Amino acid sequence: MLNPVAFQIGPFSIRWYGIIIDTAFILGSVLAYCHARKSRLNTDHLLNMIILIIPSAMIGARLYYVIFNWSSYASNPLEALAIWHGGLAIHGGLLGGVIAGYLYIRKHKLDFWKFADVVAPSIIMGQCIGRWGNFINQEAFGSPVSIDYISRFPEFIQKQMYIGNQYYHPAFLYESLWDFLVFLILIIVFRRKHFDGQIMLLYLILYSTGRFFIESLRMDSLMLGPFKLAQLISLVLIAVSVYFYFKFKAGMIKN
Repeated sequence: MLNPVAFQIGPFSIRWYGIIIDTAFILGSVLAYCHARKSRLNTDHLLNMIILIIPSAMIGARLYYVIFNWSSYASNPLEALAIWHGGLAIHGGLLGGVIAGYLYIRKHKLDFWKFADVVAPSIIMGQCIGRWGNFINQEAFGSPVSIDYISRFPEFIQKQMYIGNQYYHPAFLYESLWDFLVFLILIIVFRRKHFDGQIMLLYLILYSTGRFFIESLRMDSLMLGPFKLAQLISLVLIAVSVYFYFKFKAGMIKN
């Protein structure tokens, strides 16, 4: 198992999980800034939103995870604050970030979908990178696999997916690769988008489709009764996003 602590500064431990998540936020912010400039959007507004969105996304991701996994924290509520131990739910982060961004946009009377399109590639890139934080913490792993299957992966992945005397599907890797593919698609479509909202809606459709299938392998999923929560949310996001995608596209054709 890899050491989750990257280095020590006196009594403080700097963990790989935090470094990876911070890297994802920084690179995502830079990419969004570049896209905003190309789209001739006000970059000052974008930077102001980023300052609000990042902490809101972190709080939303943690609250979502803790609420739906409360049995793990009931006996020690203070552990809910230890985000460096992992436990950030992407759907909670999206919700927190969208709420913060929407409130800012509404206050300043900006175009929600124009800014949403700018940040969508950054979100999926951040998710692609962030999954490697799960790898370090041995999270987001799938069902048990044979030695023959896991041997097809690099040795460092094999070792990290050996948990409790058993090898598991590197589900984090599957999702990271899917996220990277979605990122490339969004970058290509962004250069020739036909209507505002196209990139964000396409992100929600593609990411949610991949997440639905990959989640079926997960052994550490958040549950809502007998159902995997991420799969339910993914189906809702796909349905709503497909509806708005074709509604917006039809409106463009009419114009």
